[in-house]
Amino acid sequence: MTNASALLRASSLPPLEARMLLGHALGWRRTELITRSDEPLEATLVARYQALEARRLAGEPVAQLVGAREFFGLDFEVTPDVLIPRPETELLVETALHVLEGNARPRVLDLGTGTGAIAVALASMRPDAQIWAVDRSSEALAVATRNASRLLDAKRPGGAMQLAQGDWYAALDATLRFDLIVSNPPYIASGDPHLCEGDLRFEPRGALTDEADGLNAIRAIIAGAPSRFSAQGGVLWLEHGYDQAAAVRALLCAGGFEHVRSERDLAGIERISGGVLAPHAEHAG
Repeated sequence: MTNASALLRASSLPPLEARMLLGHALGWRRTELITRSDEPLEATLVARYQALEARRLAGEPVAQLVGAREFFGLDFEVTPDVLIPRPETELLVETALHVLEGNARPRVLDLGTGTGAIAVALASMRPDAQIWAVDRSSEALAVATRNASRLLDAKRPGGAMQLAQGDWYAALDATLRFDLIVSNPPYIASGDPHLCEGDLRFEPRGALTDEADGLNAIRAIIAGAPSRFSAQGGVLWLEHGYDQAAAVRALLCAGGFEHVRSERDLAGIERISGGVLAPHAEHAG
């Protein structure tokens, strides 16, 4: 009988990926892969791991194979129906939290929520915040609902996270107003070769690209935001592509926002852009 140590030595995968998949197949914690490394394994367990290994070698994302990905210190369920939460998106959460400082019981909207990673992270860090999350995919909303239920305190002061299905603001009651709107929308241009590479090949295309220039969703979100703020000075922040910051800043300025700026991720890339609704901008509240 083989053991965990032998399987890891024989794997063609990067060591971290091999350990993640083996731990998942065996139901072992990371420490057990060390303490039980020489323990003989049943053939069914070996086959389970080797099947996962083969799927990973064929390109399937590790997060989908193990059904989970850590984001902002929380363990999110992941399926092929949602984007895999990525470390660079944590910048959007961190920036949103700064915006909300000093604002008691803020009302926050996350557009295109997917796994619910952004909305749930904000709700976890700000228990008093009232959080709404929108996605047009019923499958994605099912994942987000399970993540919110599992990761959030049912008795949080801000109440349960509210989820709605539909296209952007059309999914919501027309009377709802917010202090902050955040989104990681589809922003990859239709012809971008990255869509045919790596993990993106296995993620929902509709959550990645607008099938146009990559800015259509961002245009729609910016255009609809002014009428959705509860008071002058409402704030909008958007994640976008590595080369889209200038274009998004221009759209924000044209859309009635001021104090427009971009923030760089840990790789030095301008990853998110946002602004404050100007006092003269069209507003309903």
